[in-house]
Amino acid sequence: MATATATAAASTSLRPVTQSPLRFAASVVLGSPGEMSIEERVPRGHAEATLLYATDKGPEESLKKTIEVDKLIDMLRDADLREKDYEELAENVMNIVDRLVHKTHEKIEQSTDVLKAIISPVMHEGEDATWPPRDPEALKLMEEEISNREEEGQLDEGFLSEVNAQLRQAKQDGDKPGLQAMLQKVLQLYASNFLQKRSYAYKGGEVIVPESFLESVIKAPENEWNKLMLDGLTVGKGNVSPDEFYAVIKKRIERVLIRTEGGSYQQRILVEYLKEVQARAEEVVKVLQGPTI
Repeated sequence: MATATATAAASTSLRPVTQSPLRFAASVVLGSPGEMSIEERVPRGHAEATLLYATDKGPEESLKKTIEVDKLIDMLRDADLREKDYEELAENVMNIVDRLVHKTHEKIEQSTDVLKAIISPVMHEGEDATWPPRDPEALKLMEEEISNREEEGQLDEGFLSEVNAQLRQAKQDGDKPGLQAMLQKVLQLYASNFLQKRSYAYKGGEVIVPESFLESVIKAPENEWNKLMLDGLTVGKGNVSPDEFYAVIKKRIERVLIRTEGGSYQQRILVEYLKEVQARAEEVVKVLQGPTI
């Protein structure tokens, strides 16, 4: 009667019986707690034969099954832990990405503001950028602003990246030659200001003339380079040979490569500036020496 009632109750229940993966794996191999014992399932007449057979192989098989169950339980537990670890890692990565994106946007805005402040002396509201500036004092104001921003540590890689991005866009547009020249001047002034910080013109109390001459060119505005080279190089009125001048430029480039981060905007801008100085010197020398036969 009790069995019939239990059966009826089981047949009328609509809730599926669920087990955890660990319990299910164990019950498959070892049997459920409420399952009939082997004596109840096997008829009395066959009990001895079955038990004897189990006695022959029982311990070994049981040990194998127990090991398999342990391995399965460990695998399921490890899988569950790994899944939680992956979820936590993914969440942490997304949080880091969000913070980086936010900081990048802030940095771009800050760099743009710095660039606007530097070129403000030559920019006029409602007008296209023109170069050279109409007011000669505007260039000096740009130089002062760059020097001040450099001292405040605002002319970093983010700033140089922003200037290069704006310059690249101006070149692609092709209809803003004034803005393009203005941005190039910003990079030129940056390089000049940076390279002036360290002098190599003196060694052992003596002046190294080629180094001193190079530093005088670096300090001068770009539109005065020709006159300086005419007065300083031996092909003109000076006492520094072109080869000596090229040698100290090469040495300064090597120092830049050593002291700056490889592949950085800073390194590229400083090297390009020094190469520009050499290219100008080569032009001056070529003009002064005349055509070669």
